[in-house]
Order: sequence, then C-alpha cells, then structure tokens
Amino acid sequence: DFLFKDSIISDSVTINKKISIEFKNVKFSYPSTNKLVINDVSFFANQGSTLAIVGRSGSGKTTILDLIPRLYEPSSGQILFNNKQISSMNLSQVRKLVSYVGQDFTLFNDTILNNIAYGELNISDVNDITLAAQQANAMDFINKLNNGINTIVGEKGVLLSGGQRQRIAIARAILKKSPILLLDEATSALDTESERVIQKSINILSKNRTTIVIAHRLSTILNADSIIVIDDGKIIEAGKHDQLINNKGAYYDLYHSQFSLNNE
Repeated sequence: DFLFKDSIISDSVTINKKISIEFKNVKFSYPSTNKLVINDVSFFANQGSTLAIVGRSGSGKTTILDLIPRLYEPSSGQILFNNKQISSMNLSQVRKLVSYVGQDFTLFNDTILNNIAYGELNISDVNDITLAAQQANAMDFINKLNNGINTIVGEKGVLLSGGQRQRIAIARAILKKSPILLLDEATSALDTESERVIQKSINILSKNRTTIVIAHRLSTILNADSIIVIDDGKIIEAGKHDQLINNKGAYYDLYHSQFSLNNE
C-alpha cells in the first residue's frame, strides 16, 4: 500500500506529486522528561505551499521539523502526508519524501561532487550533479577552485565558507527531488551578499515543494502562504502576515522586535 495509488514511490522520488502535511493534536516530550515540548499542535500545510514557523528561541520550532521525517515519534496525536499517517509508512519511504536544509548538516572530507551526491548514491551522472549545483548558485565559487567540482572540501567542509557550505546543502536537496522541504533558514551569521545568493537558491528549491520553514528573515514570512506562531510548544496565533499584524498580538510583537530589524 503505497502513499499514492496513482504514483509509484521508488528510489527515484520526484516532486511531480505534491504532498500535504497535517499535524493533528500532536504532543511530544523527550524520554528523559515529562515536560511537553510540543503541546497539542494542529496545523495543515497545503500541497506545494509554504508554511512559516516563528517564535522565540526554545519554543519548540525545531522539534516540529524533527517530527516530520520521524526523527522522533509523537507522544500522542497524528502526523499525516496526504491524509495518510506517517507512522504507518516505512521509515525509509518517509525520509525519501523529505529534504532538510539547515545550518547543521554533514559534509565529508571528500569532493564537492560526492558531497552533493550524498544520499543519492544511485546518481552517477555528473551532469545532474552539476545542474543541481548551478540551481543552488554554487557553480560561481566551484568554478574558481583549482579542481572545480572535484575539489576536496576538508573535514566537515572546513575549506569552504559558511555560505559555500550552505549552497552545497541546497544543491544536495535539489538533487534529491523530494516533494517536502524542511528549512531552518539560519542565515543570520552570513554576510549580506552570501545571504542574498542563498535566498535565491532557496526560492528555486522551494518551487513546487511543500515547504515548512523556521523563519529568520523578513522576506520568508512575507512570502509564506501561512504563518504559525509557537510559544512554549503551543500554537498561539496562525494566519497570514497582514492578518497577524492587524491582530497586534504575539506575531506583531515578534515582527517589530526581530524581523523588521532584518528588513532588506
């Protein structure tokens, strides 16, 4: 029983089929504590839409992302892809449907080519990898390296800048072609030019994918189809940007204290 009866899910997952994501009364606490990190969270992300999550540090935003590829299982409640509970799906099947880009990702002491192809070992066509790098706006710096795409990046990518490493991660996600994108858009430590280039790459990556993003930038929340505000593991507000601004509640305060400072 595949997730989609009209679409075979195989090793070569494509984004031709869009996926909705739904949380139904999800609660979660880590095994070492009884405190609920996620407390009765419910939301629906339409197929191909972008849902932005905002909230103070430690409010539970990252845990919501971690639950989607089943890095953890909810203590109670349901998470569904296209109305099918992900707990009933094969774990590898779930993870083939999901790409993640964040500040923390694994780069090996190997070539740029092999680092982009990581997780897609069946892809041996250099042209596919190069195309993914182009779409991630990575080829501009790759072409300047002595060995190009065959350059060794060093342990954990130490020979690359933060912006360059992030573009490699985006290229990896583009190559994977998953219909779901989880994005912790942690670009605040990057210089303005790198941040602008990476945002262009993210816009390409998000196209046609159902995207859930922990928003750190004003443009992300302005372009999101919907926004949820998390506080102490609960959704305290939800809606579109203009609506939430007019409410003059928690989002209004966050916007003026955090996001408006980053206005480009």
